[in-house]
Amino acid sequence: MREIQTTASVVQQGIEEVGLKSKFIASYRKFLKSRQLLVLFLPGLIFYLLFRYAPMYGILIAFKKYSPFLGVSASPWIGLDNFKNFFNSPDFLILFRNTFLIGFYNLLWNFPAPIIFAIILNESRMPKIKKGVQTISYLPSFLSTVIVCSMAIDFLSPSGGIINRIIQLFGGQSIYFMIKPEWFRTVYVATGMWSGIGTSSIVYLAALTNIDPQLYEAGRVDGCGRLRAIWHITIPSILPTVVTMLILNVGSIINVGYEKILILYNAATYSTSDVFSTYVYRRGLQGGNFGLGTAVGLFNSVIALILLLTTNTISRKLTETSLW
Repeated sequence: MREIQTTASVVQQGIEEVGLKSKFIASYRKFLKSRQLLVLFLPGLIFYLLFRYAPMYGILIAFKKYSPFLGVSASPWIGLDNFKNFFNSPDFLILFRNTFLIGFYNLLWNFPAPIIFAIILNESRMPKIKKGVQTISYLPSFLSTVIVCSMAIDFLSPSGGIINRIIQLFGGQSIYFMIKPEWFRTVYVATGMWSGIGTSSIVYLAALTNIDPQLYEAGRVDGCGRLRAIWHITIPSILPTVVTMLILNVGSIINVGYEKILILYNAATYSTSDVFSTYVYRRGLQGGNFGLGTAVGLFNSVIALILLLTTNTISRKLTETSLW
């Protein structure tokens, strides 16, 4: 009986080895067939290895008293001191509040805006006007952040700005938008919407083109008007795309970039405009405290990762749509 079991196990091992060899041969043949595509893939892979993964070695700076003269490896370890200094700083709660609120308002307004814009364009029955509106909406995305912010500053100028002229036309007083803390988030979100609504809508326009026209025809037969068709056919059809984009946007809600804020903010608006990224720029780069700057950046990234994973998990349970 034991001899039969031993023979059976040997046969099973042989079958598994043959199966592994056949899988290897099949994979190797696929590799040979697609080697030209892999060559095209190689520059992107090298780029990510050099400029995305290799810099992760610098995370060690967050746990060291970093000195550029000693380098990363030779700088002394200080454990979590950089994180403790940041969390105990009086700026921490202000920075966290400002970063979260700006990211939240940006998500609240700038996430649904391109969806609504794409649906309106999709419902248009005038091709020339549709193409013209699309072209106009795409143009701001070709402008640099500096130009967009400069235009916003000119438009909002209390002396000659078009917005204040309109306010004065209706009998109001000029508003100093750029030095009033309560207006900073509105200006930030509005400029982002103006410059990005066109390109952000491309994803949803592509999803809308994949909807089966027969669904709309069946809806018309059932007496479904345009608004009801949007609610019962259009939105459910693009829901997987919307959910995917929502997960990505929630994950980046706390990753507020510093470029636009550096151009728009000033000392008068620090109370509402100073965020993690600008703090890292001032304390880490300008102040030379690289360890503290890296610690803040790492904390920011960890929070973003937690938000991404949480949103993805909730989405998988509620809508059965997720990133993985």
